[in-house]
Amino acid sequence: MLVHCPELDALTGHVRSFGQMLTERQGDRLPQWLDAVRQDDLPGLHTLAAGIDRDRDAVIAGLTLPWSSGVVDGHVNRIKMLKRQMFGRAGFHLLRKRVLLYS
Repeated sequence: MLVHCPELDALTGHVRSFGQMLTERQGDRLPQWLDAVRQDDLPGLHTLAAGIDRDRDAVIAGLTLPWSSGVVDGHVNRIKMLKRQMFGRAGFHLLRKRVLLYS
């Protein structure tokens, strides 16, 4: 399939390259990756590249540094789920009790 669709082949290469940057913490390669993405006619990836460019320093740090906010994000996600479950049923006091009891 990749032989018959050069756009799909280019997309696959860019996605694999980004995955390698992510798993091997090679954030310093991001500017070259963005340039390579912009050279191909892939509008979806151009949108992604523009979004990454808006906060390039943070993305490079995320691709390079070993720290993660995954635990905090998990707690925030859990609290948002509880809040969605209770939408329109009760106020802050019941939400607070559910969050504290769930912990």
